[in-house]
Amino acid sequence: MNHALKLSLAGCAAFTLSAALATAAEAQPRGNAQSQPPASGRAAAPFDITGHWVSLITDDWVYRMITPAKGDVSYVPLNAEGRRVAEAWDPARDEAAGEECKGYAAPAIMRLPSRIEITWQDDDTLKLDIDTGMQTRLFHFGQSEPQGARSWQGWSSASWQFSGTTEQFYPGPTSLGQIKRAGSLKVDTTNLRAGYLRKNGVPFSENAFMTEYYNLIVEDDGNQYLVIQTFVADPRYLTNHFVRTMQFKREPDGSKRNPVPCSAT
Repeated sequence: MNHALKLSLAGCAAFTLSAALATAAEAQPRGNAQSQPPASGRAAAPFDITGHWVSLITDDWVYRMITPAKGDVSYVPLNAEGRRVAEAWDPARDEAAGEECKGYAAPAIMRLPSRIEITWQDDDTLKLDIDTGMQTRLFHFGQSEPQGARSWQGWSSASWQFSGTTEQFYPGPTSLGQIKRAGSLKVDTTNLRAGYLRKNGVPFSENAFMTEYYNLIVEDDGNQYLVIQTFVADPRYLTNHFVRTMQFKREPDGSKRNPVPCSAT
């Protein structure tokens, strides 16, 4: 990763924390203005998240590009029960049970090397088609209550977060990246089927809750990066939040996509 992008990511992290604490000032009524129906998710978007994206494996290479060894739970805040479950990982058993996608669930899928196509399924639903594991995630705007049975991708409620002004990180003679309209996409995911945080059996339970923030960084050379920060909480297996950051780079088209099914190993 180049130096400019590293600095932009640091600024992006600061913005995400700010957005997480900000109140929805724009949603408050002003004076005697007549109330208006809320804008759709698509209409309110502060940036264009649609298109084709490829993951950049810039950290935790040995845990993301290959399946770690059984029992390797490094950097995951597991409790004793979580470590016990990880030690009992049996990929052959998962395959036989038809659960080879446990390591491709929402809390893990964005960490895997992949290409993603993002489209609007309708005005209030973003659709993410992920070639690794051939998984699909749906982000629902204006619908907070989970619907349907538990699944690997769960139920994701989405909202746009705004700080109120356009922030540019590290301003100077040459900017190193900016977030258009200071907007961030927040996604809360629940209703999950129990699965793995890593493919080597590091568990999360059906009680896990995940929050994600999606930010767009645009560099002076025109390259665009989607930066995703994830926070996974699980009262059953984790002693603290499992926090990670991922980067994706925009591609011109989907010609390099390579859909492959889930594998337990």
